[in-house]
Amino acid sequence: MKINTPSKLEKILAAGHLAVTSECGPPRGSDPEVIVEKANLIKDHVDAINITDNQTSVTRMCSLAACIKLKLMGLEPVLQMVTRDRNRIALSDILGAAAFDIHNILCLSGDHQSFGDCPTGQNVHDIDSIQLIQAVRHMRDEGKFLGGDGISRPPKMFVGAAANPFADPFEIRVPRLAKKIAAGVEFIQTQCIYDLDKFELWMKMAGDRGLLEKVSILAGVTPFKSVGMARYMKNRVPGIEVPDEMIKRMADTPKEKQPEEGIKICIESIQRLKEVEGVRGFHVMAIEWEEMVPEIVEKTGLYPRPSVD
Repeated sequence: MKINTPSKLEKILAAGHLAVTSECGPPRGSDPEVIVEKANLIKDHVDAINITDNQTSVTRMCSLAACIKLKLMGLEPVLQMVTRDRNRIALSDILGAAAFDIHNILCLSGDHQSFGDCPTGQNVHDIDSIQLIQAVRHMRDEGKFLGGDGISRPPKMFVGAAANPFADPFEIRVPRLAKKIAAGVEFIQTQCIYDLDKFELWMKMAGDRGLLEKVSILAGVTPFKSVGMARYMKNRVPGIEVPDEMIKRMADTPKEKQPEEGIKICIESIQRLKEVEGVRGFHVMAIEWEEMVPEIVEKTGLYPRPSVD
């Protein structure tokens, strides 16, 4: 893979290492110490930290400001940007990130506003996530805005996106990945993986189309805190499949031991996913449970993290 940006994450992947990323949800307020505390829990065990962008359509501290805070701490942020709230003029946020030498972006559509606390809010969707990928690559590679004017100091972004191997209809999951690759995406972070068999099938189908040679796939994992969380993920979160045997395993575990069992399942999943052809790393989404990320990374043999120039 040719290194086009100063992104540490890209260099880790280009060197052939399994990358490790995680993420922090910003607070529903302006106190930056919330992000600082979360980042300090995971910083030594990951290569980059995603900052979510008004996840679940709830207003929070903006991803850009939180990414700047991480950058000032000497850490590697991944700016998440959703098209739900932006038209092509508001892509100025990309220039703001570049001004602080933030070199990773994750291009997303965003959760529908009906999921959030302002369900009557109007979405924008002037462009979709695939068009956002194209726009960032155009700004970086051509040094031009979508309108054709030149950019002074173009943003040097390593361009990522999300993929959900489990959403219906399953048969379009690989073609959708192919569209994102054609648009110029360079790394993919997947939805939480619990159904390992189905994920392996998705990866094989992607490999059969020659896609795995063109993009770095980071497998997404989220540990269960309880059987209640496992059932919620299965029944209430669209696009996530949790096998019944996994829920039974959590249910058969005494309540006080369920967090430990959830971590154990996550570790076992990573160990199996490490053997899947085309998996280039892991995105550990320990939702409001950042303190467990170091244990997961260490027990899966992904620590210490490699250094790159």
